[in-house]
Amino acid sequence: MRRRPSALAAAVVGVLAFVFGTLAAPGAVAGAAPGAIAGAAAEPGPSVLHAAPHGSGDTCSAARPCSPTGARDAARTVSGRDVRIELADGTYELTEPLKLGAADSGRAGRTVTWTAAPGARPVLSGGRTVTGWAENPDGTWTAAAPDGVTPRQLFVDGRRAVRARGTACPAATCDASKAGMTGAGATGIAKWRQPTAAEAVIKVRWRTYRCRIAGVQGDNITFAQPCWANSASGTNRTGPAWDSTTVDSARYQGVAFFENARELLDEPGEFVWDAEGRTVTYLPRAGEDPRHARVVTPATERLMVLDGAHDIRVDGIGFTYAAYHKTATDEGYAGTQAGLTLTGATGPVDHAGRYYTKPAAALTVRGGRQVAVTRAEFSHLGGAGVVLEAGTKDSSLTRSRFTDLSSGAAYIGDTEPKPDPGLAGERNTVAYNTIRRTGVEYTDSVGIWAGYEAQLSVDHNTLDDLPYSGISVGWGWNQPEARESVLRDNRITANRITNVMRVEHDQHDGGAIYTQGAQPGTVVSGNYINRSAYGNTERDGNGIYLDEQSSYIRVEGNVLTRVGYKWVSNWADYGIQNHATGNWTDTAAPALTGTGSTMKDNRTGLDRLPREALDVAERAGAHRQRAEQLRPDLARAGEASQSSTDGAAPAAYAIDGDTSTDTRTLAGPGAWWQVDLGGVRRVRQVEVWNGAAMTTADFGVQLSRTADFADATTRHVTGKALRPTLLEFTGGDAARFVRVRLTGTGRVGLAQVLVHP
Repeated sequence: MRRRPSALAAAVVGVLAFVFGTLAAPGAVAGAAPGAIAGAAAEPGPSVLHAAPHGSGDTCSAARPCSPTGARDAARTVSGRDVRIELADGTYELTEPLKLGAADSGRAGRTVTWTAAPGARPVLSGGRTVTGWAENPDGTWTAAAPDGVTPRQLFVDGRRAVRARGTACPAATCDASKAGMTGAGATGIAKWRQPTAAEAVIKVRWRTYRCRIAGVQGDNITFAQPCWANSASGTNRTGPAWDSTTVDSARYQGVAFFENARELLDEPGEFVWDAEGRTVTYLPRAGEDPRHARVVTPATERLMVLDGAHDIRVDGIGFTYAAYHKTATDEGYAGTQAGLTLTGATGPVDHAGRYYTKPAAALTVRGGRQVAVTRAEFSHLGGAGVVLEAGTKDSSLTRSRFTDLSSGAAYIGDTEPKPDPGLAGERNTVAYNTIRRTGVEYTDSVGIWAGYEAQLSVDHNTLDDLPYSGISVGWGWNQPEARESVLRDNRITANRITNVMRVEHDQHDGGAIYTQGAQPGTVVSGNYINRSAYGNTERDGNGIYLDEQSSYIRVEGNVLTRVGYKWVSNWADYGIQNHATGNWTDTAAPALTGTGSTMKDNRTGLDRLPREALDVAERAGAHRQRAEQLRPDLARAGEASQSSTDGAAPAAYAIDGDTSTDTRTLAGPGAWWQVDLGGVRRVRQVEVWNGAAMTTADFGVQLSRTADFADATTRHVTGKALRPTLLEFTGGDAARFVRVRLTGTGRVGLAQVLVHP
């Protein structure tokens, strides 16, 4: 007769089964029901495949790793389990992109993960090393370019070199037309040995154009086609019907610079590409020896392409030295906005930008579903970082870093306002990324761009040191074909955006956050914006810019400081029901334009941020970080006066805490504006904000204890006042009166003067 085990024995067996079952099954959860535990114990762990830079074969073990494509192919044979492809440390030099499609996706609820092996930092590289350097008598060095490669960028020990460039050529000399431009004689181009290797770089408002010289005849220069035609007016494809930012428009002010001519190679760190001899010539920086440096040029355009893939995770992988080939062809770079270009010699009439082309990116996802890119590193790229397009949905780009990119960091979505449902971008996320020094070459590009997206989340990103706008969401310029679109319910939240719209890059009419189009349910909140278009000379460069048909957008709880023009701009009458509420800023702005738009309960004109605002600012971005506090302004409580007043532009406008209102004097010798602080105070710094409607130039800022300025300390400024020009008085000069006085004859027009103790 068999005896049943005792209750105690059964309990012991149960405990042991629980413990060892948990150890055996990573998916088991303590405290789960017995049935759940049994199910978890039976759940197989992921199938782990190994790849290495010089891997081969199909074993894909840690001891015998495969190549990335070998691991991809091996993963296709795995079923019923998650797949984890671990990349060993090192550089994976790619001559073509790693392509993943539907066959490489997770199946039946499983996920395929491409990730760094523990402790590894794998990098996918599209670069080719340039070797065989020989020194020339003039101190430059020359080497043959790798076979089949047209070097457009060059990196020396990880530091970007600059294509040899000249100085600006004003429109009076380089007069542009649909046929080309004049100026070959005055610029010296007519005498260059190889002028057709050089290109003109032109910036008109928010656009950048780069076209190669095709020929020189006398003083006339012609350019490669279709680049020049696409950069000029009259094609009916260059943008909205009202557009006046083409190379042959009245907005054209000249060539920013010509580049890539041997005659321009005169600064250390510059290089030039000779297409005839297929050589690269470089002028080293101090301490560089090209023979011992690692010199790399981008060659492979895309490094990873996911086309129709789903349930894939890309984690902890680096992407570097990817190229952007189109700009080196006769297509050139006919910029339209935000890094998109007009391509092709012909095409349909299009005023809404539906057929513009996004830049090439190191990682491209087309039609993806549940694709997650996280902890990736994008650096030293000839184009953009990431593109999610062609109906990618429910996908994310998170906790990644972007630095030193020729174009923008991330491009999300497309330019068709009413796509087929399968091609609509929906429920994508861009969050906790760090983006610095992008748009190095294509300065009209933006940090994060999104086209016609729905339920997009752009959250907790840090963006810094960008030439044009930081985050741009929406498209279409109020053109008839774009007025109704799939745009809706997007969220731009808790981003930290600093030092954008950098003045030295001469890109105008943008903002730290920029929107277009009717976007019902869209919210812009909790963002910290500091120094957008700071130091500008023009009345553009905004904080939050609700441009064109931007409608149904809530702007709430943001912190905006030191903005070159308006903290919020909504100038168009056809913007509808935009609402700005509960924001903090150190200036004011005109009321929002458009039907039903409102501004309510905003804290404007601040000279100190309250603790609540500092908390919002410090929580914004990928990592908590201190915000830059405002400095107390002694002028706010003062009394302003000026030598004369032209119309309705009184002296008090310069101390009203609003950089969008201007003072203005009549023209005269030594015209001045001043503020009486009401008592002698120690002054450390004066900010002079140039008027938006006119330019104040060649002046002195005087500090005096007495009204006759007999004891004045003066700091002289040559040239235009900026927004702002900063004058330091490091000794902490004692003064009651602060005066801005012209050194010659003219007017004084000021938006703001701040006096800091």
